[in-house]
Amino acid sequence: MTLTLRLEKLDRDTFAPFGDVIEASDKAQHFSINEGNTERYHDLANIEPGPDGKAIVSIFRGQPRTLPFTVTMMERHPKGSQAFIPLSGLPYLVVVAEAGPTPEVKDLRLFLAQGNQGVNYATGVWHHPLLGLDEVVDFLVIDRKGPGDNCDVITLSEPALIAAP
Repeated sequence: MTLTLRLEKLDRDTFAPFGDVIEASDKAQHFSINEGNTERYHDLANIEPGPDGKAIVSIFRGQPRTLPFTVTMMERHPKGSQAFIPLSGLPYLVVVAEAGPTPEVKDLRLFLAQGNQGVNYATGVWHHPLLGLDEVVDFLVIDRKGPGDNCDVITLSEPALIAAP
């Protein structure tokens, strides 16, 4: 039997076990700079390049996914965090499981991220690759470059379903 994942709203509190939500929100520390012309939303994500690593910036272009969608795999980055900041202004889906041993389908959580919300997956957090909806989406990505393999990919023992709306 395939488990259907329940869609949750993405916010700082519900996503905290998996990393950070990156957004200009009143919940974030913010203050005025540049003679009052700019509001700075400060220190929004704990970027972890890990030992011997450095933080790099890339753009990932994700092809749209069609719902319903079957989740059969997950990945994690054991040596550093990975932040995704949408550039297209479009909503996207986030599937995660806490860092630790290989997750089971019951451990997966599904979030709807708005086009003004980024996510930073903490080191070792399991996540599904980009899940853009309806059209091609670009993301600014901050992650680790350095020695050693930093991507573990697993096939789930049973699939999970993201239902169509």
